[in-house]
Amino acid sequence: MSDIDKLYYEEMFKDYKDVVKPVELKEMLGFGTNKTYKLLKNQEIYNKRIGNNYIIPKISVIEYLIKN
Repeated sequence: MSDIDKLYYEEMFKDYKDVVKPVELKEMLGFGTNKTYKLLKNQEIYNKRIGNNYIIPKISVIEYLIKN
């Protein structure tokens, strides 16, 4: 992971909490609902599921963007 890329995305997402929900992930990536949940279900973006809720670390979103 490039430090410059990481700093760029950290600045871009500074207004988001360290842990986001799917609706925030959708907003961050600009994807539709189906694509967002597909990424989560396939663990393309690291997350934990607790009951019906997904917990997504913001750093996982940044790592996904840097890799892709």
